[in-house]
Amino acid sequence: MAITNKQSGTSVDEVADGVYRISTPVTIPGGGFSFNQYLIVDDEPLIFHTGPRRMFPLVREAVASVLPPERLRHIAFSHVEADECGSLNEWLAVAPRSAPLCGSIAAMVSIDDLADRPPRALADGELLSLGKRAVRWFDTPHLPHGWECGFLMEERTGTLLCGDLFTQGGADNPAVTELDILAPSEAFRHAMDYFSHTKNARPMLERLAAAGPTTLACMHGSAWRGDGAKLLRALADALCA
Repeated sequence: MAITNKQSGTSVDEVADGVYRISTPVTIPGGGFSFNQYLIVDDEPLIFHTGPRRMFPLVREAVASVLPPERLRHIAFSHVEADECGSLNEWLAVAPRSAPLCGSIAAMVSIDDLADRPPRALADGELLSLGKRAVRWFDTPHLPHGWECGFLMEERTGTLLCGDLFTQGGADNPAVTELDILAPSEAFRHAMDYFSHTKNARPMLERLAAAGPTTLACMHGSAWRGDGAKLLRALADALCA
């Protein structure tokens, strides 16, 4: 772990080859929490989740420990929410060759208006080359929330950037774990009730499972390494119970 800001505790860890987790611990009612962003290093670097607007200086400092922030080309996120894209325009300002990267629904209903530059909208299943590696977009409307929601899969390392799936509480989680994250994430979900209750969760999770991820890059808590398909199917079982 590399601590990039001692005051905030923001840290950077490589959780898969060329994929870096940036994490900032915070305190929320009921205990600790963390906000994570994921940086993919390639010819066209990508960051997934911008972090909230007020967290931008911390995340920018962390990115700068890996590569110059102005090199970023894709400012990507799952859905429209402050921790997903709150500092989108700040990133566009420091990375002049970058553009927002999101699903077509998010582009149409929000980002065409909110962002200072036009977005690169990805269709469901579309593959985008970053240079030596590529990311694929999966539409997941209302999973876990937001009709514009979707996820990216970095195919070379099998890293699924899975946003708010498997959210874990706590501010001192390891950067990556092979231990169970389903039980703590289900406890958090039952307490907060932040899933949309969509009836289509199982087919969407099955589609993600079929992609065969081996690293789940969670937005809150630890990233997870192992049989991602098995864990995604276990989540489907829990949601449909």
